[in-house]
Amino acid sequence: MTGFMTRGTLCAALLFVASPANAETNAELKEQVRQTEIAFAKSMADRNPAAFATFLASEAVFMSGGRATRGAPQVAERWKGFSEGAQAPFSWAPETVEVLDSGTLAMSSGPVRDPSGKRTGTFNSIWRREAGGQWKIVLDNGCPACNCDTPGK
Repeated sequence: MTGFMTRGTLCAALLFVASPANAETNAELKEQVRQTEIAFAKSMADRNPAAFATFLASEAVFMSGGRATRGAPQVAERWKGFSEGAQAPFSWAPETVEVLDSGTLAMSSGPVRDPSGKRTGTFNSIWRREAGGQWKIVLDNGCPACNCDTPGK
């Protein structure tokens, strides 16, 4: 009986250690992604291509003008030109963030604005939660310039 109780206690202890002490809620995960997206956008505002690259998953795919750029090094290189000059050519901020119940993938979306603040489009990004809990962008696509401020158009 003692061996059975010892094994039972050991199994219970292992389950306790293996389970996360503070499981994150979906709302907490959404806020993580929102803050990550904001920091990602700040890398552009700060004219910091090295910081921009830290948000890219190794297999990131960015769509622009119907063209896919594949891989973090290629995406970082293609976007480096946007960091030239004193002012960012555009900015973005998340309006919508959703996270899968599994907590492994997320989507963020929101307005893209020109330097004057006029909305020129919408970005759509897919984020993956990597080992260690970091969110990295895996897919990005934006709509072309449109009359985004007019509902239904």
